Amino acid sequence: LMQVTELNEPLSNEERNLLSVAYKNVVGARRSSWRVISSIEQKTSADGNEKKIEMVRAYREKIEKELEAVCQDVLSLLDNYLIKNCSETQYESKVFYLKMKGDYYRYLAEVATGEKRATVVESSEKAYSEAHEISKEHMQPTHPIRLGLALNYSVFYYEIQNAPEQACHLAKTAFDDAIAELDTLNEDSYKDSTLIMQLLRDNLTLWTSDQQDDDGGEGNN
Repeated sequence: LMQVTELNEPLSNEERNLLSVAYKNVVGARRSSWRVISSIEQKTSADGNEKKIEMVRAYREKIEKELEAVCQDVLSLLDNYLIKNCSETQYESKVFYLKMKGDYYRYLAEVATGEKRATVVESSEKAYSEAHEISKEHMQPTHPIRLGLALNYSVFYYEIQNAPEQACHLAKTAFDDAIAELDTLNEDSYKDSTLIMQLLRDNLTLWTSDQQDDDGGEGNN
């Protein structure tokens, strides 16, 4: 797939989806491992066993390096070939690839700290924002790529930027806009679109209940 991408020819929808799923599986395994090992590291630190702490830290750093390498591979393909080769009118592909770019910078932000984190967070925001503007101008609110972008962009606000109000606003707007134009739902993408709409609604329910819990406490959200 990487070789096909580097031929400088636009990918078909099927090739584009295959590339996305293949890399998502590779990076997904490492993201899961990183979360598990980070949780173990916190518990180990509380125990105070220095030798064990060092072993766990070394393993976490190994997973981080692998995750970063995969993300950099994807970002390199996106910048050097996929986004670059989109014509002015290939809005769907452009949004798809910019969303991917936002996603992979977001994955880097999950494991980064300090200045490095600030840099990848900014790059993620920039890619999502550009994709969002193009999708609003050129795609139906019910289009699965536009909806998927809104889903991931709102997760970025909630989890990475710690901005629940912006996350909820973005998710609610995307959901409401899609509901208002349900009659434009394409038969081919009906299942995809409605599934993403359900995920947007699930997140909104979870996030608003989290905010209410915080407000009920000391208002430290």
